Amino acid sequence: MKVEEVQSLGTAIRQEIAKGVVGQEETVELLLVALLSGGHILLEGPPGTAKTLLAHCFAHAVGLDFGRIQFTPDLMPGDIIGANLFDFRTSSFTLTRGPIFTDLLLADEINRTPPKTQAALLEAMQERQVTIDGQTHDLGHHFMVVATQNPIEQQGVYPLPEAQLDRFLFKQKVGYPTAEEERKIVASHGARETAMDPVAWGVERKADAPTIAKAMAAVAAIKLVDEVIDYVTSLIRGTRSNSDLECGSSPRAGAMLAGAARAKAALDGRDFVIPDDVKALAPALLRHRLILNPAAEINGRQVEEVVMEIIEGIEAPR
Repeated sequence: MKVEEVQSLGTAIRQEIAKGVVGQEETVELLLVALLSGGHILLEGPPGTAKTLLAHCFAHAVGLDFGRIQFTPDLMPGDIIGANLFDFRTSSFTLTRGPIFTDLLLADEINRTPPKTQAALLEAMQERQVTIDGQTHDLGHHFMVVATQNPIEQQGVYPLPEAQLDRFLFKQKVGYPTAEEERKIVASHGARETAMDPVAWGVERKADAPTIAKAMAAVAAIKLVDEVIDYVTSLIRGTRSNSDLECGSSPRAGAMLAGAARAKAALDGRDFVIPDDVKALAPALLRHRLILNPAAEINGRQVEEVVMEIIEGIEAPR
């Protein structure tokens, strides 16, 4: 697949999602980048801001198998990955696969389940496989997690462990729509009973698993020159020397940022990465990986502020 075809595919998918979801263009862009670069995305926002609907429409438009897990306080790891159950008819154990065996998994309200259950996703998100009773099961090259969570200030939520957060390529904050967008939502969704069904909104499939595989291969071939590699490295290392941060980004973040920048370049119709690709994606990639130190918290600093200062303080190559 050529870069121009990747760009056309991205445009077609955006148009289909827009039939069911009003606004949220930036979030849709990050979803596309995550898909084509093999990453996962965490959507944070208050209830009712169409996070779940967006995941439904996205999965339908890209033509991948879709599964959903509603995370609750009593959810157990076996409810996610499955288990070997004894079959009395055959006197043998049979694998009962959990909902994680899919292409695109919606982990809905992921922070409403304890860390023990959240940890069931660690191996799947990093290695795209799960281990059940010592046997490894492959989840496929397209496996992607789209997780939603409510703000930590709300009741009944558990903070995600750092190891879990680091496996997400992006964390996107989904806010309330503008006045005009909200008017469109009320006018259109207020007259429908099947608000969660992408087909009811006219969302059509614009790709399938083989097409996505070809697009991912095209993204992997995007050029990344030494100057841009140095720029990515400087951004990541800059998070570790900032006086307001107790914990900076891991080397995995740099590799993820490079891959994501390749995907953004392809979606923009280029076969090479420019520094603006890196700068555009860095805030969503870094915000959930950085931890403020106590002094910065007392002074009312925000992680987003520190991220922007780091980006602005490192000169981008020309």
